Amino acid sequence: MRSTHSGYTRLSKVHKVSAAGLTAAAAATVVFAAVSGGTASAADAHAVKPVAWSAESFGETQQDELSTYADAAAAKAKAEAAAKVKAAAKAEADAKAKADQERASRSEARKPMKPAAAAKPAAKPAAPAKKAYADNLDGWIRQSLDILHAKGVPASYEGIKRNVMRESTGNPHAINDWDVNAVNGVPSKGLLQIIDPTFKAYHVEGTSWDIWDPVANITASCNYAADKYGSMDNVNSAY
Repeated sequence: MRSTHSGYTRLSKVHKVSAAGLTAAAAATVVFAAVSGGTASAADAHAVKPVAWSAESFGETQQDELSTYADAAAAKAKAEAAAKVKAAAKAEADAKAKADQERASRSEARKPMKPAAAAKPAAKPAAPAKKAYADNLDGWIRQSLDILHAKGVPASYEGIKRNVMRESTGNPHAINDWDVNAVNGVPSKGLLQIIDPTFKAYHVEGTSWDIWDPVANITASCNYAADKYGSMDNVNSAY
């Protein structure tokens, strides 16, 4: 770029360097002529040539270097700016995460405490499996014996079976309609031929109130025999 002042054109740095070079070369020629006795021929004058300066090549080299430095500086500045932006973004994210965590902690602290869960009651022990009995004379006698022994009433399998076979031959629906009890309107009934008043008086809890029920009939009759004779084992005839 050129600017004018007082009618002269201002020289650039490159032009000044070129001019200085030419001046130095001319001065060297004059000195050489003086030392040689003051007589220098035109050929001698032309023997010392000035250093050739190329303003164009000098300017391009300087411009390339300046461009390289400028590009490097710009890249460095850009990288530093990007790093600052990244650091700022990370700092902001860290601060937000910390604030969110603090809010969550305060919110958790404000929550009412849940009441402790009530202890579950201990599970009841399983009821023992109900004993199964055969629906026949053997099963009826065994079931009756279990009930009698639980109540503390003495009796034996053989004593019960012997009297059952004598009284009814094992028929739970047997009935005596000819003896004195029948005449009085209270006939003997069931496996051990017990009358209604005696059955009701010696009925054992946990058995049926039906006199025709085999287990209830045996149990009440054994309870009566234990009271009157000590045990059904001691009965060998009508009782």
